[in-house]
Parts: sequence; C-alpha cells; structure tokens
Amino acid sequence: MKMEIKNLKQSRRAFVLAAACAFLMFFSVGGAWAQQMGGAGVAVAPTPDKEKVKEVAATAESLVTEFEVNGLKVLVKRRPGSLSVSGGLFLRGGSRNVTAENAGVEALMLDAMSEGSANFPRERLRKELPRMGSSISYGLSYDYSVLSFASTRANFDRSWEIFTDVALRPQFAPDDVRRVQNRLMISRRDDTDTPDSFIQVLQSRVAYAGHPYMNDPDGTEQTLARLTVEDLRRHHAQMMQTSRLLLVLVGDLDAAKVRENITASFGKLPRGDYRQSPLPQFAFKSATVDVTQRAIPTNYIQGVFAAPPLSSEDYYAMRVASSLLQDRVMVEVRYKRNLSYAPEAFLRTQGANLGGIAVSAVDANQAISVMLYEISKMQRETADDSEIAGVISGFLTRHYMGQETNAAQAGDLALYELIGGGWRNSLTLLERLRAVTPKDVQRVAQKYMHNLRFVVLGDPARIDKNVFTVQLGE
Repeated sequence: MKMEIKNLKQSRRAFVLAAACAFLMFFSVGGAWAQQMGGAGVAVAPTPDKEKVKEVAATAESLVTEFEVNGLKVLVKRRPGSLSVSGGLFLRGGSRNVTAENAGVEALMLDAMSEGSANFPRERLRKELPRMGSSISYGLSYDYSVLSFASTRANFDRSWEIFTDVALRPQFAPDDVRRVQNRLMISRRDDTDTPDSFIQVLQSRVAYAGHPYMNDPDGTEQTLARLTVEDLRRHHAQMMQTSRLLLVLVGDLDAAKVRENITASFGKLPRGDYRQSPLPQFAFKSATVDVTQRAIPTNYIQGVFAAPPLSSEDYYAMRVASSLLQDRVMVEVRYKRNLSYAPEAFLRTQGANLGGIAVSAVDANQAISVMLYEISKMQRETADDSEIAGVISGFLTRHYMGQETNAAQAGDLALYELIGGGWRNSLTLLERLRAVTPKDVQRVAQKYMHNLRFVVLGDPARIDKNVFTVQLGE
C-alpha cells in the first residue's frame, strides 16, 4: 500500500502513518494494561504500578536485537509464535534528500523499484508475490522513506530473496518507470481538487516556507514530469550506502540467521559517510491568516503552531494537551453549538513538529473563536487530575489498538530510532505519559500554543482576520 505522513494525505503514506501510531510494548507482552483503560468520557481505571510498567518495558526491550553490518544499523524484534514477518529498509533524510528541482525523485524511485528487479522482472514478480501472500510497498515522510515488505513466516526466505533483489538491483525498465510516473503525476494533480487535500497544500506553503520541508518528497506534477530513468538510477546509487540506511524486521525470527542474510546482501553495500545535520525547528513570530477563495458551501480552516518534536521531553505533555484540547473543542464546537461536525486538535510526529487545530464551518469566525478560547483556557487554568488521567487512558487505549501488526511495530521502532532519540524511547511511552501533570499541560500550552499560522479555503468576505490573529499567551 502507498503511504503518507502528511496529515490528511493518507492515501500515499499509510505505512508511515502507521509507524507514527505504532508502539510494540503492550502486544508484545500480552497487552495487560489495555484491559484496565477506558476511553475518554468514561470512568478511569486504576493505573498500573510504576515498577510493573518498568518491568514490562524491560521485557519488551529484551525482545529487540540491535547490531550493525558494515555500518548498516539493524533492529530485529522477535515475536515468538507470530505467523507473519514485516520489515522495511528505511532511507534517512526525507525532504533533505531532494531539491526544489527534483522533488519526487525518491517517491518515483521507490515506486518503480517495486515494479521489478534484475532477477524478478515485473511479470515474474507479479506471480511470485501473490502466490506466497507477500507484498512489497513503499512510504514517504518529510524525515525518511521506506521500502517495506510483508510475508508469512513460512515464505520468509523466498520473500527476503525477492525483497533484497528489489532493493539492491531494481530494473527501472523504461516502460515501468513511465507508467508509474504517469500514475504519480495524476495523483499529484488532484491534490487541489478536494478541500480536504487542498487545505494541506495551502498549509504546507505557509508553514514550511524557508524550511527543508518545503521540498515535498512527494514532488509535484511538474517536478515528476522532468525525472528520467537516469535520475532514478543516480538517486538509487546515492541512497544505497549503509550510513544512510536502517533495516528493521519484526516476526518470529532468529537474529543470528537474519544477520547472516544481511551480511550476504545489504552488508555488501558501500558504507559512505552520510551524517545528518540537526533539523531546524519551527519558530513562528506572529499569528497570520491566509485566505484562498473558493466557491464552496463551507469554509475549511487549519491553523498550526510550532510544537515539540518526538525527541523532546515536552512531547509527552503536548501529546496529552493536544488530546485534551481535542476533547474540549469537540464538546464546545460540535455538541454545544453545532458549528461543525468534526473540529480537530492534532499533534504531528515529525523531526520539526507542528500541532494545530482544524475545522470546516459556515461560521468560521465563531468556530475559531471558540477553539482559540479553549486554548486560552488551557493556558490560564490547570485541568483536574481526573480529566488528565481520563485523557491519558483514552489516548493509550486508542494508541495500543493500532499496534497489533508486525508492520506497525516495525514502523514504530524505526520512527523512534530515526527521529525520536533512539528506539528504546518507544518503550517508555506509558511511563512518560503517566508522569504528565496538570501543570505540565498548562506549561506546554503556554509555551507552544501561540502564533498560529492559519490558512482558510472559502469565502474571504466571511473571514474576520482579527478573530484568527488574537494574541494567545506565551
């Protein structure tokens, strides 16, 4: 399946989005805590003992084997008894691997790679994979990309042979590249067709101006049209260096045997000397609003603020604050006032991160005014302990329900390893969320939830910019 991390453009990055949602601890050790947790708005069950939480994390850590092969970092997570295997070859860099001129080259390269390889051209590949119930796909984010695979445990050896050939010796047949190129160009062309997707395009232009993320790894119709087979071969040669790569596998696997397989395949790649420089964080100096006219019945609005990245200690308090804000705007905007069906507060998971609010409403001014008031209220007042506990319980329940698959667990290990300060941090989510206090929530609301960059798609005559640019406390 094709993947995406950029908010609502999920049709092309579902795998990486799953990576952002995945976390292996509960399901790898039985999911005992999940039975104790209720959703938002229900009675809060007792929280697990602190020492038991650490014991669960230690057990989960013991299931992960970490090693290097010629500079290639490898993580193997063993799930005894699992009948499937999932994994991915992750390419570091994301937006920083492309320029304004060749944006989309990595997307086209990965998509075309899965069309055929030296030993498994397209027709043979199309027969082999379905016969075994295996699949090869790819995904993109602003921070990294991945060539992924899934197979049954019984067919892992053959699937691994195909996967390594696709990764190391892609065919890039001109007909295949042309077909994939046309498909991607058509897909990019419709980004402005629907309000939901167009608002993301508008937001990216505003929020990412002057930032490496401005180079969309998906590319545009225009940049994709310029790419050639030679461009793909050149980019592939550049990326196939072990210093640029991370390999993650999850399943009932013997790590020693996996290491032998990797040494005989990816271990033969050149090491290279790739060093990823720190990513500049966002810092918006003032609140702004940009309105794009479109004759539609309702106005679509999204506003973003600079948020702590996954590697920051503030991320966990902001995760709770965002979930709390989501609950509150749903009550105030939808249930009490019926201004919108689906008001949203969100927190992304990126190396340079954003949080924000979004809504579609006929009365945009009133809807945004209510949502900004709720932010202001979080900055002025501390929430009750019980409210925070309920939000954490509801968030954790939803979070762990998304991590049953090996693919989700592999994605989560990679997410934390690449942009979250190391894969072991993925094992401390429960402990860190439980440590969040009402004061922490108030603090991060004051620190981050201000100077929102709004984009509006709809009727400019109905938009009072003064409502959108009201000054929130720091």
